[in-house]
Amino acid sequence: MSNHPLGAVLCALLAAALFAVAAVTQHRAAATVPEGAALVGSLMRDPRWWAGIVGDVGGYAAQVAALALGSVLLVQPLLVSALVFALPLSARLNGRRITGRTWATALALTAALAIFLLVGDPTAGNSIAPLRDWTVSLIVLLCAIGGAIAIGAESPDPARRALLFGAAGGALFGLAAALTIGVTDLADRGPGAVLSSWQLWGLVCAGLAGIYLQQRAYQVGPLTASLPAVTIAEPIVAAVLGATVLDERLRTNAFGLIVVAVSVVVMCATTIRLSRMQAET
Repeated sequence: MSNHPLGAVLCALLAAALFAVAAVTQHRAAATVPEGAALVGSLMRDPRWWAGIVGDVGGYAAQVAALALGSVLLVQPLLVSALVFALPLSARLNGRRITGRTWATALALTAALAIFLLVGDPTAGNSIAPLRDWTVSLIVLLCAIGGAIAIGAESPDPARRALLFGAAGGALFGLAAALTIGVTDLADRGPGAVLSSWQLWGLVCAGLAGIYLQQRAYQVGPLTASLPAVTIAEPIVAAVLGATVLDERLRTNAFGLIVVAVSVVVMCATTIRLSRMQAET
């Protein structure tokens, strides 16, 4: 992995913009599918969903480029800025104005992101960590995801189902992001090294399962429950895996860690708030 923070930031922001376009179009498509209908079949007949897939593919390509240039701890928090890009797009499509409170929340999120990156100064770690280093984290994460899916499937409350399916999908996206950084580094060793790596196939499985759970979450309950769960679970899981498995670190002192912790709390709160605002439109 190269160490080019500016390039990683620019690619991550481009990915966030493309993911915003995808999110807005996919929300509108998935939310119109009745719960008893075949989700995948209905979505595949909707041009809006395919437009969202194009945005997702472009966004993921930009995310891969960002992870090739910087660490998970640097790239993943930036992707929540997709909510800021989505604000004007959602407002235009729905014929609504963006309120002052919404812009203030977006500015608070942007400021918290900037503080996290400037004060925390995330470093790269061991992107190609062996499977044994992943074992404990993978077991804990997959058990948590399985538990969320099981509880969500049995819950009679649509909002709770949407939240749990969304959190499970977001967690799988976070796992996929952490695996992506290893796959990009293995690419330097040739196609054989990539195709024979467990990271590639783990990435494919996590990505496909995450996409299904995300669309399922949009289908079974209100977007005000599912969208915040998807949005916040991905960077949290990716950051935890980056710190615990990939040995990524923040280069700062004790006071800096306090500032970073406050910025993370602000990021989480504003992300949840903006997600709810977007879903309500």
